[in-house]
Amino acid sequence: MPFAAEPVFSHGRCTSPRTAVLLCNLGTPDGATPAAVRQYLKAFLGDRRVVEVPRVIWWPLLHLFILRVRPKASAAKYAKIWTPAGSPLKVWSEKQATLLEGYLGERGHHVMVRAAMRYGNPSIPDVLDAMKVQGIARVLVLPLFPQYSATTTACFSDAVHAWSKRIRNLPEFRFVNRFHDDPGYIAALAKKVKAHWASHGQPEKMVLSFHGLPQRNLTLGDAYHCECMKTARLLGGQLGLAAEQLKVTFQSRLGRAQWLQPYTEPTLIALAQQGIKRVDVMCPGFTSDCLETLEEIAMEARAAFLQAGGQEFNYISCLNDQHEWMCALTDLATRHLQGWDTTTLPHKAQLLQQRERALAQGARD
Repeated sequence: MPFAAEPVFSHGRCTSPRTAVLLCNLGTPDGATPAAVRQYLKAFLGDRRVVEVPRVIWWPLLHLFILRVRPKASAAKYAKIWTPAGSPLKVWSEKQATLLEGYLGERGHHVMVRAAMRYGNPSIPDVLDAMKVQGIARVLVLPLFPQYSATTTACFSDAVHAWSKRIRNLPEFRFVNRFHDDPGYIAALAKKVKAHWASHGQPEKMVLSFHGLPQRNLTLGDAYHCECMKTARLLGGQLGLAAEQLKVTFQSRLGRAQWLQPYTEPTLIALAQQGIKRVDVMCPGFTSDCLETLEEIAMEARAAFLQAGGQEFNYISCLNDQHEWMCALTDLATRHLQGWDTTTLPHKAQLLQQRERALAQGARD
């Protein structure tokens, strides 16, 4: 693959921030239509990180069945949660990027922050291209997934390195792999729950629903399950919950293979049938509300619990733009930015001197 054309370098004229944070989320279709969802699912389910089934088996199934049937049903689900500004996931991710840049600025850091999607828009390559044009030389890649998994966190690294293969003059990169046990993140989750309880009282059962993963991934060495359980344990401790008051489940199962258990919806049905009248459900693995939280949990799971005999179902929203969460995200970014000079910008006189030296040594610009 040939190298992409580099932005024209101008000696001594860089006035933009030299360091950036790439805030990554998994992705979303561009619209709540079958065509847009099909394009998104093709990229998402076509990634070997996401589906590790051999291509000879998976490819015909994906193209001959899933991409012909699933987009229409999924588009109807997206339509239920779509906003005038677009997908909630994109809206929240971009708001978090804007807020993070402001929070870092308040601490004296001159850092650009941009949101990017692994699948969908704005894409990681497009955002990195724009950063390069603006003179960014150092990039902190910060996935918005607290618990590490090869199906999520690792795919962002894949995208960055694929982009790097066509770039001649590379920025310096750092990657954040996980923050499942970060004190600020745990405290923000606890604050969100306690605020809800202050208005509505405590439930009989607190359910923490994480995105599912094939059981096979765990046996092959994925750390995801262990990190979900640690998040739940730490959050339960902050909330003062006894073991029997807290239940960890896994949602969004795809296909017939065995996934991490217990599954969320069957667990909620069983709780209702056992006489549990009220449950509160939170999804700590998602930092932004999206299809999996707003439709799958707040709508479908709620209906299943109530139809099974439950009386009250409360969905506690994701961290989204919560102040405590943004403070925790700022702390996380600041720790990983250490060693990079983000608190000073070149003075105009220094830039002019740099330009004069370069021109004296034969530079064309």
